[in-house]
Amino acid sequence: MELRALAFVDEREIVRDLVELVAVPSVSGHDAESDIVHALAERLGALDLELDLWPLDLPALTARPDFPGWEVPRTEAWGLVATAADSRETSTPALVLQGHVDVVPPGDLSRWKGEPFAPYLADGRVHGRGTVDMKGGVVAAIAAVRAVRAAGVRLRRPYALHLVVGEEDGGLGAFGTLARGHRGDACIIAEPTSGTLTTANAGALTFEIVVPGLATHASTSYAGVSAFDAYLAVHEALSDLERRRNDRVHPLMSEYPLAYPLSVGRVTCGDWASSVPDRLVAEGRLGVALDEDPALARTALEEVVAQVASTHPWLRDHAPAVTWTGGQFASGRYAGDDGHLAGIVARAHADVTAGPAPRERGAPYGSDLRLYADAGLPTLHYGPGDVRLAHGPNESVPVTELVTVAEALTLSLLRASG
Repeated sequence: MELRALAFVDEREIVRDLVELVAVPSVSGHDAESDIVHALAERLGALDLELDLWPLDLPALTARPDFPGWEVPRTEAWGLVATAADSRETSTPALVLQGHVDVVPPGDLSRWKGEPFAPYLADGRVHGRGTVDMKGGVVAAIAAVRAVRAAGVRLRRPYALHLVVGEEDGGLGAFGTLARGHRGDACIIAEPTSGTLTTANAGALTFEIVVPGLATHASTSYAGVSAFDAYLAVHEALSDLERRRNDRVHPLMSEYPLAYPLSVGRVTCGDWASSVPDRLVAEGRLGVALDEDPALARTALEEVVAQVASTHPWLRDHAPAVTWTGGQFASGRYAGDDGHLAGIVARAHADVTAGPAPRERGAPYGSDLRLYADAGLPTLHYGPGDVRLAHGPNESVPVTELVTVAEALTLSLLRASG
């Protein structure tokens, strides 16, 4: 039965699917984010699956106190769940395969060897924005479902595909999918893992710090206060906070040079070259440690900024303001089934590669894992690609990894669903 299903994992079909998906510029918050969901619904409909395609109720979801945040507000977003419901037992899926279809912007186009949304195959790799993060994983999951369907295997338990939007800026799609009541006994998110099992995620909290100054003409700068100069003391303190938060890390995170980064990604300051700037805005990301309460992480950063201000001759009377904006990713862990899912995936990977079981590790970034885990689904990452290439100017994924993951997910579906 397993060999019959594996025979339907088609490398050319996988490459074709990935090229077609990468060509859709589904940047978070753009119209194409909805376009790709409808295109996938049409494709999955041909596999005789039960489809739930619905518009997310954005006012209701964003008003909930547990809404995970977003960085690019939307006027429209869609959810898509495809379920194989021809089983003989319970209607609850034994296994959910999950992936997000939104991508980050391509950045500086001059850094790309080709066009980011004109994917191409070269050197055994598919190149383009989203190949790693994470349309490659989406395609591998669809290939696994297609293989099981084509093989005509009837399973005791149903299984499902959850294809979501908004992961890159908080987790809107996963949040809305779970709010609609879609569940399962366990979940594999096909994020890139480089042949490992990712069983824990650090978190990430987006922040904004506004530092005030006092404007004056640049020729009389001594009469004003530069918000830029005042911010330098804050920035130095943030660097020290990052160092202290990484002095001791969980063993699952020990392989990373920096497990919980604190990064300032954008700084805007001043409005005229010949004026002393009276306002600086620093936007960044605070890494949340495994099992750390996000509220405590926020407090740690706020206290550091307040401490700097209290000893600064200008800031002690003109305190910087810290707000928490955009995506708010708590940390998350795979737990709750005594390693049953991890064992299934590890054995499936070993069987299709004729090699050892993949090692277990954590990941220093936030993902939808924590939302599914909080909803009671034991959840882990297993997917094609190297996350170090994600969000970069030459993102690409090896075709061999796409096929390996598709085959391992095929076996995982069969074994989890009976």
